[in-house]
Amino acid sequence: QVQLVESGGGVVQAGGSLRLSCAASGRTFSRYAMGWFRQAPGKEREFVAAIAWSAGITRYTVSVKGRFTISRDNAKNTVYLQMNSLKPEDTAVYYCAARSSGSIATLKSEYDYWGQGTQVTVSS
Repeated sequence: QVQLVESGGGVVQAGGSLRLSCAASGRTFSRYAMGWFRQAPGKEREFVAAIAWSAGITRYTVSVKGRFTISRDNAKNTVYLQMNSLKPEDTAVYYCAARSSGSIATLKSEYDYWGQGTQVTVSS
């Protein structure tokens, strides 16, 4: 069993930055692929970024590529999402997810564990 706790959300002006953190329990964290998803009001939860267990392989949705960076610190059992040049359309609840397989995935159904989410609001 893996428990995930997100933090770092908040309110920021357009063009600003935030760094989200996701702390994971469990001794096998380093073997999991990790992902970030987001859900805006009235919309489906969508993929944002993912990182493989080895941290050398990452993937991003097109709309955040070049602005967001996913990283992980296996010694701290933590995955991060650095978000720069934020836009109002980035406003959503951001969720951290863990996948038992170490390989990257972009579909919600491919992830086994989810956090409770953290709100990110970008004002114009």
